Amino acid sequence: MPKNPISASSPASFEQAMAELEQLVAQMEAGELPLEASVAAYKRGSELVKFCALQLEKVDSQVKVLEGDMLKPFAGEALKDHSGAEE
Repeated sequence: MPKNPISASSPASFEQAMAELEQLVAQMEAGELPLEASVAAYKRGSELVKFCALQLEKVDSQVKVLEGDMLKPFAGEALKDHSGAEE
C-alpha cells in the first residue's frame, strides 16, 4: 500500500504547491490510490489549486503596481512595429 502523500499543512511556496499537485495528479492517474485516498487527494488538490490561484493573484497585483497599472506591448510586437518592415 502506498504511503499517504496527502498533507494538511499549507505549502511553503507556489512551487512547492505545484510540485505536490503534480505528484497527486500522477498518483491518481496511475491508479495507485484506493478510493478513499483518491477522494482525500482530490480534496487536497482543490486546496492546492486555491492556494496557487491566490498566489498568482497576489503576484498579478504586485506586477500591476510595479508597471503603474499600464499594459505594455510584448517586446516582440514592439520590435516588429519599429523594424520598418516594408517588403
